[in-house]
Amino acid sequence: MRPRSIDEFIGQEHFIGPGKLLRRMLLADRLNSLIFYGPPGTGKTALAQVIAHHTKSRFQRLNAVSAASKEVREVLEAARTALELHGERTILFIDEIHRFNKTQQDILLPDVESGVVILVGATTENPFFAINSPLLSRSQIFTFEPLSKDHIRTIIRRALADTERGLGELEVHLHDDAMEFLATASDGDARRALTALEIGVRSCFETPIELTLEVVQESIQRKLMSFDPTGDTHYDLASALIKSLRGSDPDAAIYWLARMLESGEDPRFIARRMVIMASEDVGNADPRGLLVAQAAWDSVERVGLPECQLALSQAAIYLATAPKSNSATMAIITARKEVREGRTIPVPKHLRDAHYAGAAEIGHGKGYQYAHDYEGGYVAQDYLGVDRTFYTPTDRGYEVEIKQRMDELKKRREEKK
Repeated sequence: MRPRSIDEFIGQEHFIGPGKLLRRMLLADRLNSLIFYGPPGTGKTALAQVIAHHTKSRFQRLNAVSAASKEVREVLEAARTALELHGERTILFIDEIHRFNKTQQDILLPDVESGVVILVGATTENPFFAINSPLLSRSQIFTFEPLSKDHIRTIIRRALADTERGLGELEVHLHDDAMEFLATASDGDARRALTALEIGVRSCFETPIELTLEVVQESIQRKLMSFDPTGDTHYDLASALIKSLRGSDPDAAIYWLARMLESGEDPRFIARRMVIMASEDVGNADPRGLLVAQAAWDSVERVGLPECQLALSQAAIYLATAPKSNSATMAIITARKEVREGRTIPVPKHLRDAHYAGAAEIGHGKGYQYAHDYEGGYVAQDYLGVDRTFYTPTDRGYEVEIKQRMDELKKRREEKK
């Protein structure tokens, strides 16, 4: 059921639709090397074959997992011969190109640059992390998105109607709820949807075939979540979780937490990120946020999965719904910048250590006023030596009370002057 023409191709309208960049490149016959980046089953290989057919080019396919450097060189040599003897261009499709090492990627460079081959590399990994810069700079990157439910429905209907390549020779009644399930459970992966459809149809032996919800549910494998602790999906999910917590959306936070756990993420990594977020984004607007996050981390260490997911869920909801302040974060960032770039502020003499013989002779500790000797445990004295403000509380949560107290103390200092 792979598409044979641009018009048969389904999905990725943002770059292959009418008037979009890749379609314009094909129509103008100005195709350069391409990197197709996206999840499985979204049409990367199919589109490469469509491009080869459209441009009337030779199509050579390699899988980076199994192809050795010798095989790559042989394919490039054959491409040079085809171009020299017949004027025939070669489209070299390399699946999982991120699996090529630096040497193998470098082998491609001269022939890609000279136009001997039009490289189409497919990868599920972020090309900016996985592909050498010289090769990347000579290629156009197209990002594939998961297919929509409407796309999947169209692909399924086409497969059921096609008598040549699909299941059109059979009388199949696909129930509406079964169609909806396939469109949802395939998770934007056309290959997964078609595989489940074929298993469902081929495993039914009565005519007409009644493809019910129960049948298709038993015909599709459990969704596998992609996970690489060093890959960009790992960091994208972590980023989505923290930004949802910061944005005070508990439902989004819980979803991304669930994605991370289902993918096999280390719960200790999640707990550490929550502890950081509790200080960075909740701060003194709700000081208990840090305690809750630390307690969740403690639960992860002491209890482990699956039970520690409960503590992580509780902490995520608490942090998402807590008032937010990054004042403590900005205070330390501003102060450290001052230390790095500003003039060094000496410790005022009255604040210096006076617990040693001879300290009084050089004036260390002289004039220091012990705060607890004064009313309210406060005395107005200089603690920095210069006029600087690093911490400015917000008007949210507990920082409202902090601000009120700071304003009161400021007033007392000014009155003393």
